[in-house]
Parts: sequence; structure tokens; C-alpha cells
Amino acid sequence: MSMDQPEPDAPADPDESNALLFGKWSVDDIEFRDVSTERYITVTPIAHTMGRHADKQFKKSQISIVERLINRLMQTQENTGKKQLVTRLVRDAFDIIHDRTGENPVQVLVRAVENSAPREETVRLKYGGISVPKAVDVSPQRRVDQALKFIAEGVYSDSFKSDSDAAEALARQLMGAANNDVDTYSVSQKEEKERVAAAAR
Repeated sequence: MSMDQPEPDAPADPDESNALLFGKWSVDDIEFRDVSTERYITVTPIAHTMGRHADKQFKKSQISIVERLINRLMQTQENTGKKQLVTRLVRDAFDIIHDRTGENPVQVLVRAVENSAPREETVRLKYGGISVPKAVDVSPQRRVDQALKFIAEGVYSDSFKSDSDAAEALARQLMGAANNDVDTYSVSQKEEKERVAAAAR
């Protein structure tokens, strides 16, 4: 081969195109039903980015929704900093979801976040010395943040001081929210926020 001849393109790294979350779950062909939050729900096969986004305020939306769920589940007194433990919990919950529904658990998580994200909430406006509630639309990024918060709170309340395993509780919360079941904590919290906002219009 002559030195002037261009080198052939290197083959793409197969690990990049065929990477699976937890070595099991494909993140391709995930369906988004809510157009407003699609940009803020990032699905990647990486579940631990070593806090790369920590110094940038709006970079969190580029982090995998699975890692964001893991980080949110760590925000309790008992689980603070236990990322490996919580990652294993999420992996076990995904296995339970797949065994019971036959669906890709990443798709179930995305649907759960979409169904748990409130569209309206209230703020308090002061007129003189009087505080008046006012309904406002929720930004898409805050909708995703609130959905993850409600899911994590639901898991905590479902598993704290009970016989229920945390992975089992997480699987139940995600499956219930994905089915838009109002008995699920995250969906009931969303409905309550929207009900209060509707009364304050």
C-alpha cells in the first residue's frame, strides 16, 4: 500500500452499538409517548458516570434515566452513598419486572416516569399580606425530577419497616406507574398535585 493512499475507515466498536444496560437490556427502540419530556429522559446503557455532570446545573438531563433513578433512591438517610447497593437493587427490580411482564424494564421505567410527571402545580403569590395559591404549568425538566422523586418516595414508604423487599417494592412501583394505576404512590401524588392546581386556577 502506498503511503499516499488513505487508510480505510476503522470498524466501529461493536461494544458501542451493541451495549446493553446491566449486560441484559437493550436501550434501542424505546418508545416515548410524552413529547414534552422526551428530550429530558435520556436512555443509555451506562448506569454510572462517576458524577461527570455534578458541576453543571442542566447537564443532569443528559445522564441516563436509570442512573438518575439510582441517585434519587440513594437520597435517604440509610442509603446515602451506597451506589453499588442501590444499583444492584435496581438491577434486581428490572429482573422482576421482566419476569412478570415480559417487557423491557427500561421501557417500563420510561413509561412510569411519563405517567408520574405532574403537568400542573401551585405556587403562592402574595397580594399585600394575603397569600394566594396560583396554578402554573410545570417545566418538562421539573416534571421528570418530580416523577423520580415520587417513585423513590413510593419505594421507601412501601419497603420501610415492612416485610417487602426493596427490589420488589421498586418493581411494584414501576409496574404500577407504567400502567397509570392510581393506587401507586407516584401516580396518586401526581394526581393530587394536579387536583390542587385545578382548584387554584
